[in-house]
Amino acid sequence: MSITVQNISKTFGSFKALDNVSINVKSGELVALLGPSGSGKTTLLRIIAGLETADEGAGTVRFMEEDVTNRHVGERKVGFVFQHYALFRHMSVFENVAFGLRVRPRKTRPSKSDIRQKVHELLRLVQLEQLVNRYPSQLSGGQRQRVALARALAVEPRVLLLDEPFGALDAKVRKELRRWLRRLHDEMHITSVFVTHDQEEALEVSDRIAVMSQGKIEQIGTPDEVYENPASQFVYNFLGNVNLFHGRLVDKKLVVGEAQEAESRSDSPVGAVAYVRPHDVSIMRDAPQGEAVAALIRHIHTAGPVVRVQMERTDNRDIVDAEITRERYKELDLKTGESVFISLRNAKVFHEDYSI
Repeated sequence: MSITVQNISKTFGSFKALDNVSINVKSGELVALLGPSGSGKTTLLRIIAGLETADEGAGTVRFMEEDVTNRHVGERKVGFVFQHYALFRHMSVFENVAFGLRVRPRKTRPSKSDIRQKVHELLRLVQLEQLVNRYPSQLSGGQRQRVALARALAVEPRVLLLDEPFGALDAKVRKELRRWLRRLHDEMHITSVFVTHDQEEALEVSDRIAVMSQGKIEQIGTPDEVYENPASQFVYNFLGNVNLFHGRLVDKKLVVGEAQEAESRSDSPVGAVAYVRPHDVSIMRDAPQGEAVAALIRHIHTAGPVVRVQMERTDNRDIVDAEITRERYKELDLKTGESVFISLRNAKVFHEDYSI
């Protein structure tokens, strides 16, 4: 079941939540809507679900070739999972999952035995069958969210929509659940769209990511595409940590400090900014052939699989973050307060500074 959104706009008073947004979600695909608060991602999800309507005459929503723009949420057959579970506190796990089946019109309502079988199948799927008689207050946050997902799947939705599904959980539980969600999706192949502001979550779980800002989609692509080849300063800044090196373009090369080459997106000799990921910052004891930037080591974080080194440039006192392997750290034998040289790999240059 594919989802096609074309030219959708949505205004709340004077605030433009969505501005002529279009996106196509392929059948069986898991797509993340990623962006900061106020970027329009939840509004877009709710319009797909039918919980919100777009501005009159401003775009269409299609499931496969079926226009559902003016269809009520109940007619769209979507499963919706909210951030805060929205479980019925007075109902057991079984009754929460069975609710959507029990309230169907009599003509389409399954029999009691069919409902019982369906609920137990879903609880096995989400690994909660042993908790069938418990109430929400007796469950952990991760267990509640899995119950909410089972309830959404019980009505056999055409598409599954998730709004910050793990946002209320702690970091360890979030990591476990997003891996579980990815495995579940691979088994069921249900077309899914989920909203998140967590970059790591989007990169790990989704088939494609739509990065949103100020009511527009800045870039759509696979996790590798948006991370390795960001289309704008916003996308580069939002997807992970980044260092900014201010300079100017001279003969298609960016001059930073003494001089530092980086890939340029323009031939114009103007002021520019190089964006560099911490793992693309090289640290050296001695100045290499060519150009490098001198810096002082201010702090070293050794906990974790990589060593994070925070440095201060000696020319302008800007802070530079680098990530190096533990082997390279031992080889350099770095100490806080020492002078080093840094050079850049895989730098991308944009003409105008941009920061979130």
